[in-house]
Amino acid sequence: MDRAQKAQELENLQGIFSSEGEAPTEGIVIAHYAGLTVAQMTELRRNSRAQGVTIKVTKNSLAKRAVAGSQFEGISDLFAGPTCMAYSNDPVATAKVVQEFAEKNEKLVVLGGALGVNVLDANGVKALSKMPSLDELRGKIVGLIQAPATKIAGVVSAPAGQLARVVGAYAAKDS
Repeated sequence: MDRAQKAQELENLQGIFSSEGEAPTEGIVIAHYAGLTVAQMTELRRNSRAQGVTIKVTKNSLAKRAVAGSQFEGISDLFAGPTCMAYSNDPVATAKVVQEFAEKNEKLVVLGGALGVNVLDANGVKALSKMPSLDELRGKIVGLIQAPATKIAGVVSAPAGQLARVVGAYAAKDS
């Protein structure tokens, strides 16, 4: 990498670690990927992309410089050895994707991560991955909001249905 490429990469990384923009990064997971084949890494990236998570391999020295002064500054010690980082605006999805892949492939070792300014160790990332994602929570909220309306409609329409059945029974009896 020449000096111009390093400067561009540093700027890109600072954008990732920045808390500004239209979709700021909320969660980052750092993992060692030594021993993963190209096919396995491609599978991890494909799975991640489907969940809106980005996997990035970068130079540790550039990552440490980029993270300095950001909300994720506490994870700079994790950038040692062959590391990759996963990030997105949904921290639960980030943790889920990496943790699920790490459980299937022992060569991907989760080191830790960050949830905003909070630094997580490997167990913290594992616990975060067990939580429902943002989309799952939205679905549950919509379900809770719709449930009372459905029940109210059922209760309101029930007496009318019973009345119709009674009238129908009397009409059938008189015939």
